Amino acid sequence: MYPKEIKYTPHNLKDLLIEMKDTSELMVDLAYSAMMYDDEEIAEEVIRLEEIMDILDYHMKIVAMLSARRVEEAEAMAGALTVSSSAEDISNAAVDIAKIVTLDMGIPFELKLALREAEETIIRVTVHEDSIMNGQTLEEIELDVETGMWITAIRRNNEWIYSPSHETRIRPNDVLFARGHDEGVPLFIELASNKKYTYREVDHIKTLDDLEMAVDIIVEMKNMAELSVGLAYSALLFDNEDIAYEVRSLESQMESMKNNLEHWILETAKHVPDVNQLRGLLHLGNASLKIASAAYGIADSVLRDIELHPVIALAVRGSDEIITKIEVESCSPIVGKSFKELKLETETGVYIMAVKRKNRWVYRPSSKTVVNAGDLLIARGSRTGEEALFELCACPFDSEDEIQKD
Repeated sequence: MYPKEIKYTPHNLKDLLIEMKDTSELMVDLAYSAMMYDDEEIAEEVIRLEEIMDILDYHMKIVAMLSARRVEEAEAMAGALTVSSSAEDISNAAVDIAKIVTLDMGIPFELKLALREAEETIIRVTVHEDSIMNGQTLEEIELDVETGMWITAIRRNNEWIYSPSHETRIRPNDVLFARGHDEGVPLFIELASNKKYTYREVDHIKTLDDLEMAVDIIVEMKNMAELSVGLAYSALLFDNEDIAYEVRSLESQMESMKNNLEHWILETAKHVPDVNQLRGLLHLGNASLKIASAAYGIADSVLRDIELHPVIALAVRGSDEIITKIEVESCSPIVGKSFKELKLETETGVYIMAVKRKNRWVYRPSSKTVVNAGDLLIARGSRTGEEALFELCACPFDSEDEIQKD
């Protein structure tokens, strides 16, 4: 863990941006997970990570000041500082969500169940000394392909590994943070903990009526907040104004949804004996909007045509969880198939964030969404999964045809 007293040490701009991006995204994932499962340990992880983000932000500012000697260099650094500042804002909002757990704010159980049914989840597990994963590298384990889960971070004692590579070797008592499809969770946990995974059953008595609308709003806000962050970094990586405009649109929609949520809460409070049940909803709505607004801060750099330092794109590309885009060829074998049939998360470990179909965007495509020729897929995942996705989207290679052509 970093010491509380901050002392300057030389840092590389690219490495700082990579760590800030990875840390802020991890914090958002962990915060929502802590809230969904009432997990105080995960909530405390988020708070620990916030201390690290503060220090990274301090070093980022020092590096920027030391690097700018001319106006052109200062302008490029201004863009980098905008990105780092937005990443810091995202992390602060994640802490707000984690505090719903640590401060024991009220969150209706129906909402937690609805969030747990999301197509993607993040989990935390400690590696048992008898686990078959011990001593193996991530490349040897091939978790992303075998289980549809990929490790986004590892906490080893008090040190963090934010960008585990294929060569990273698993050790006993490593705390693994992984994300992926819900179907892969039991297998992944059993591999790491060496224990049979069982779903936890919780007795619950419904205390709120007419909760469906609030649940729908919060679930959508949570999905849109996470999507905003991914699309914002995609806009930076590809210098794509279309994606940046979508981030702005999402932020605007989130503002409207938060207002609707607040209206519902005020109306419901009249009929609830203990308004503490609703405090968490207010807190969660505000924090989710903050995440979307911070994501827009990142995308706004593209819309305003701010000169960005080349290292920013390198940092986004170089993080542990890469973002990629690919167009589906007309002869691809996945054309005409639904995402449910393809099971891309399980088969490749890659998660499709959005699909651009002609001039229309489909956010968080459902399992029923059918892939069309010419679709532009925006996805995130591991590099191994990216290669597998490229192969699926391309025309199948026919060796006999190639021989005849020769």
